[in-house]
Amino acid sequence: MSVGLLVGVAFAAVLLLVIVFKLMWRVAEPNEALIISGSKHSVEGLEEGMGFRIVTGRGTLVLPGVQAVRKLSLDLNQTELHVDCVTHQGIPLKVRGVVIFKVGDDFVSIANAARRFLDQQKLMAERVHTVFAGHLRAIVGGLTVEDMIRDREKLTGQARAACGTEMEKLGLIVDSLQIHEIEDPTGYIKNLSAPHTAAVQRDARIAQAEADRLATEAEQAAFARMAQATRDSEILKAGYQAEQDTAAATARQAGPLAEAGARQEVVVQETRVAELEAKRREQQLQADVRKPADARAYEQRTLAEAERDAMISVAEARAKETRATGEAEAAAAQAKGLAEAEAMRAKGLAEAEAIKARAAALAENQEAVVAQQLAEKWPEIVEAGASAFGNVDNMVLLNGADGMGELFAKALTMGGTGLGLARQLLTTVNPGGATAPAHNGQPLNGTSPAVTLGEKVSLDEG
Repeated sequence: MSVGLLVGVAFAAVLLLVIVFKLMWRVAEPNEALIISGSKHSVEGLEEGMGFRIVTGRGTLVLPGVQAVRKLSLDLNQTELHVDCVTHQGIPLKVRGVVIFKVGDDFVSIANAARRFLDQQKLMAERVHTVFAGHLRAIVGGLTVEDMIRDREKLTGQARAACGTEMEKLGLIVDSLQIHEIEDPTGYIKNLSAPHTAAVQRDARIAQAEADRLATEAEQAAFARMAQATRDSEILKAGYQAEQDTAAATARQAGPLAEAGARQEVVVQETRVAELEAKRREQQLQADVRKPADARAYEQRTLAEAERDAMISVAEARAKETRATGEAEAAAAQAKGLAEAEAMRAKGLAEAEAIKARAAALAENQEAVVAQQLAEKWPEIVEAGASAFGNVDNMVLLNGADGMGELFAKALTMGGTGLGLARQLLTTVNPGGATAPAHNGQPLNGTSPAVTLGEKVSLDEG
């Protein structure tokens, strides 16, 4: 079997499973309940063996052909109330209202409603109307018209309480019950309002008469005020005439009064001139006596302040000079110390660099450095080797000139041996720097001698 066929079979199996799952999966909407029958189920709060399952707000699996699924609506419903009633007084009335109800949200209410209305959900409103109509007639029969008019809330509460048990058995709950109006075919309610209407009409007529009286009084008061105004006007006119006469008499007396006023003004002006003259003399005195005295006092005070400020300035200058001299000397001493320390530091650094350079040279080319040191000290080395013959009292040469040559050859051989020994000492004793060769049996650098020559050497040739 090819791979493609296997893949096709697997895909078909998966697709079949998805289709079967879609056919078996049912989801309850928020406003409905799924009633699943066909197998025994146990639901909390219900009796055993109910025979159907309730699902709300979630999904569930249903076996097609084995289980049946139906939906019960949980939406709000309403029914209009049109009930003919008779009161406790025997007066017929027509009550108009509305009831808003729905299936309860608990499983008990859903189960009760499913058993009664699952296939007759459209008849719920009619059943609720029948229940409320009967209870309303019973309740209205125990009330008077006055009670119903004055306290409709009482009628509503009694109706809801009376229908509560029956609505619970039906699996329904009442969200709202409203009594819109109460119709009175006999006119009883209208007659109840007649006394009140007559009283209102009477009060209206009394109020109108009172208003007419007040209007008449207001008119009479207005006429009286008009007459008073006329009288006041005449009095004012007479007053104005008297004022005119007084003004004319005053005008006739204006001439003499003006002359007297002129003389009075002259006296006032002369008095003012005298006051001004006195003020002028006082100001002259201020200018001639007081201001010069103030000027002299100000001059003396200014000179004293200037002398004081000068002395303060001199003292401050001396203090600044002393402080500057001390700071300069301290700075010079500090600079001198720093210079000496820097010179010592530079000298030490130079010596360290020289030692470091010689050590580096010795490490890189030891033979060359040793050879240079031996060349520099060769005269002293030869002198030290030849000093061995200085202590010889008698030297006997057996073979004449040949013996002398052999003697010098041996001396040179000893010098060559000393040369090798000196190189070894220089290399071993001070590998990081140069060491001076020994001179006269004593080391040149203060170390112990490597070779000690005897006090006397006897050379025999035989």
